[in-house]
Amino acid sequence: MKNKKELYKKLMAIAKKASKNSYSPYSKFKVGCAVLCSNGEIYTGTNIENASYGLSICAERTAIFNAVSNGNTKIEAVAVYTPYKYVTPCGACRQVISEFTKNADIIYNSKIGIKITNIKKLLPDSFCLKS
Repeated sequence: MKNKKELYKKLMAIAKKASKNSYSPYSKFKVGCAVLCSNGEIYTGTNIENASYGLSICAERTAIFNAVSNGNTKIEAVAVYTPYKYVTPCGACRQVISEFTKNADIIYNSKIGIKITNIKKLLPDSFCLKS
């Protein structure tokens, strides 16, 4: 389990670095994400806002779409970082995560350090068209 903990610390550091590229002039709420795929590759994303708020996108979806656009659809873990307070993925991001995995660990920062949960706990009955 120590190796997993070290890996998750690395993912959080990568997510933290990604948060610096956030385009959040309206909310000032920077978020970064690092997605670990089953082949060991890591993809990053950050939140990108738009003056038409509905066109904004979360860091988690940016990272996942980056992975998928590079041919990786099997997600093992998702690390989410914000310098302001802890956050878990929003409902839309939870649904997108569940499209590509039913077992991914979700790693996020808190005042007491890194916390780990699972997509099953965050979205136990996700919408699914696949069997």
